[in-house]
Amino acid sequence: MRKLHPASIAVRSLSRSLNTGFVFFVVGVVVSPGGNGMDLLSVFGLVAFGIVTGIVYEFAYYQRFRYELTEDTFDVTSGVISRRDRELPLGRIQNVDIRQNVVERVVGIAAVHIETAGGGETEVSLRYVDETEARRLRRQLRRSARTETDSADASADEDRAASHETTTAEDEDVLFEIQPRELTILSVFTIDPGASVLGGIALSFASGFDPTTLIPVDRPAELPGPATGLGALVWGLVAFVLAAWILSAALTFTRYYGFRLTRVGDELYYERGLLQRYSGTIPLEKVQTLTISESIPFRWFGFAALSVETAGYAPGQESRGTESAIPLADTERVTALARAIEPFGPVDLESPPKRARERYAVRYLLVLAAVVTVAYLGARYTAVVRQWYVLLVIAVVVPIAAHLKWANRGFQVGDRFLLTRTGFWRRTTKIVPHYRVQAVLHEATIFQRRRRLASVTADTASSASFFGRAATAHDVDADRGLEIQAEIEERLQDRLRARKRDRMRDGWFRDSSEPMDDWQPDDTER
Repeated sequence: MRKLHPASIAVRSLSRSLNTGFVFFVVGVVVSPGGNGMDLLSVFGLVAFGIVTGIVYEFAYYQRFRYELTEDTFDVTSGVISRRDRELPLGRIQNVDIRQNVVERVVGIAAVHIETAGGGETEVSLRYVDETEARRLRRQLRRSARTETDSADASADEDRAASHETTTAEDEDVLFEIQPRELTILSVFTIDPGASVLGGIALSFASGFDPTTLIPVDRPAELPGPATGLGALVWGLVAFVLAAWILSAALTFTRYYGFRLTRVGDELYYERGLLQRYSGTIPLEKVQTLTISESIPFRWFGFAALSVETAGYAPGQESRGTESAIPLADTERVTALARAIEPFGPVDLESPPKRARERYAVRYLLVLAAVVTVAYLGARYTAVVRQWYVLLVIAVVVPIAAHLKWANRGFQVGDRFLLTRTGFWRRTTKIVPHYRVQAVLHEATIFQRRRRLASVTADTASSASFFGRAATAHDVDADRGLEIQAEIEERLQDRLRARKRDRMRDGWFRDSSEPMDDWQPDDTER
């Protein structure tokens, strides 16, 4: 059984002691009502007691934490007050992430987070182990997870892992490294939702909840401007957007700084982050769907992004969402890497019928009519809205919006892959291997049936399907949709039969005396 790195006591104690010290500080203040209760010395005494308690707890945690990699499981024993023993079957290990902040990189330690298939949360966290030990664990766990049972003894595993660590640079195939120009464009044009909240909080404190205090120049009070009425509200909104944009750019820059994607065998390894360094794996044998995203304004610069959805979870969501294989790069470069992962060939999409475009126009007009009606009622019965009819100008852009929506939708059913595309502001192209399809759904709402339209969805084992992000051919002809469904199901059965034949040929009928160590699945196994 192995132990955590001794430096983990100090790092964990720092966080734990601050938390417990703050709790005891609050307790001391609450029970000290003026001069009738505890004095300042007693409050600081409680704080010191909380800090010491945190340090003692982390020392006990370190002493009682053990982990071991066996032939079939990864065993973890932990617990200070109550003992907890966990055994993770190696075959269920889905991903192994390594994370480091600035302090941890200086100390030379890292946190290892192990996740299992079917779980949305981290199953086991090792905080903290040596950097070399973290990389060794990741490689051994991923190697053992691929084989599920490894008959080699532990010492041979360690020797192979150590020799592998010394030759990592030779074995790694660097697929992508983000360039300064790409990182700059990504940072400038990415809007982080969390940055909006932080920007609002920062702006509120900076202005003392009065946006007029942030006006950059002085001017006579009699002149109209942002210091009064609606102008102050507009200026506050501008300041909020500016603060959110600056924070968003900073967060994106630190998140994707030094992004690097490499391939070792049948796995992709990614590293990223400035203040918090993330490192993880994308097992190719578990890839369910590839997604190429071309958002505006990135599409204007000829850039796109590539994300990979694997079984058990899907990579946006930082904690097991779709992993970014490439956060931003030239579109041709992104497409080339996507084809290196799944060779889907040329893209020749079939567009929905033109009556789908008419449906979009009617939908937008109905929404506009509802908005205009509400504005009209507001003008008639209240003084909030006056010139409600100005909204009718939006009707001019409805045909354009309907055409853009229609033009950016399509699908393609190939011999080995299904491709779907949708979205104007954020156009996404999904590539799904037929053998990864779990179910094919043919759906038609009451409004689609009126125009003989339907949507065909290819569900995979990725959790993206649960959030409505599965590959879907939207608003195709209803009869064509049934053909697509039958075609995908037929291709799926063909691929499954081919895989079964390959397994029988390469595995079941192999001479029992022939070693299996050098056997690798062919392309059809992927």
